[in-house]
Amino acid sequence: MSRLQFEIEARDGAARAARVTLPRGGFDTPVFMPVGTLATVKALEVGELEALGVRVVLGNAYHLALRPGTDVVQHCGGLHRFMGWPHLLLTDSGGFQVFSLRALMRIDDAGVAYRSHIDGSPHFLDPETSMAVQAALGADIAMAFDHCPPADAAPAAIEEAMERTTRWARRCLAVERPPHQVRFGIVQGGTDLTLRRRHLEAIAALPFEGFALGGLSVGEANERMHEVVAEVAPRLPEGAPRYLMGVGRPEDLVRAIGAGVDMFDCVMPTRNARNGQLFTAEGRIVISNARHRLEDRPIDEGCGCKVCARYSRAYLRHLYVARELLYSRLATLHNVHVVVELVRQARAAIRCGRYAAFAAEFFARRAAADRG
Repeated sequence: MSRLQFEIEARDGAARAARVTLPRGGFDTPVFMPVGTLATVKALEVGELEALGVRVVLGNAYHLALRPGTDVVQHCGGLHRFMGWPHLLLTDSGGFQVFSLRALMRIDDAGVAYRSHIDGSPHFLDPETSMAVQAALGADIAMAFDHCPPADAAPAAIEEAMERTTRWARRCLAVERPPHQVRFGIVQGGTDLTLRRRHLEAIAALPFEGFALGGLSVGEANERMHEVVAEVAPRLPEGAPRYLMGVGRPEDLVRAIGAGVDMFDCVMPTRNARNGQLFTAEGRIVISNARHRLEDRPIDEGCGCKVCARYSRAYLRHLYVARELLYSRLATLHNVHVVVELVRQARAAIRCGRYAAFAAEFFARRAAADRG
């Protein structure tokens, strides 16, 4: 019997609402997973995440292996106990750091030789090490180690990364894993649809429990990303979760859900919050703008979060300008609420058979705000 049970409960066009059940918990899809790269979703504590309905959080094998170190996390009982998180954890394998920190790395089929971005010390990461780290952390969902090329890579380099990702995927699957853990494979191929389809066939043929689209939102034009997702996502295995990695703008989520994507993660809600960009139904506002100085109204009058229930834009602007720590907590709580609530509403719309209308209403509000 598979360690992952995936039950599609409703469909509306390509969009689908499902239940994912793992040995140590479950979650409903579509789902947004807040990013806790270093064992924390920045500025929030786990009780606040639980109150928002979050049941799966993302951590990162590369970063946690460097700091605090796998030995520390293991000594403290695994990542769940270490960070006080009683629900599910997905860990990124370190493959994205192959892209984001590539200036510090040398890549070949054996693996990745790199220098720590913290202290410059030399390290080596390969599929076997990545799987061992994710097992030691206690991840419920472990991502295969992949080679993520930049958006402007030459076609030959993208194809090389694809083939390497496939070879690494097989090596990941050959590593013994904990009894509670499932593994997801990653499809690369840049924005070339022919390469994407070819790599999808190779990865889908391997015995992963879920499948992800990687190598998007790495510098390509946004419309091109959506073209790739619309073409490739519906072709991912029907009976397994489909995960679009590193994408979190509300507009992108609505479009990708409509293409059949089930799972998302991104640092954007938390990073944007800390940098003064707050999500509303009409789009983003920049809280530092002078026009908010006297606005005695919430970030979004239609929002149900506790920040909008209590605090004004004027107060949040004051906190931001004064660099008060409370600003980051309140802004992050609001942005994460907005994204989690958006996918919850999308899920409800799919179950009611009105996802197309939901998406149309979503984009109409943004278009009206742009005209205003």
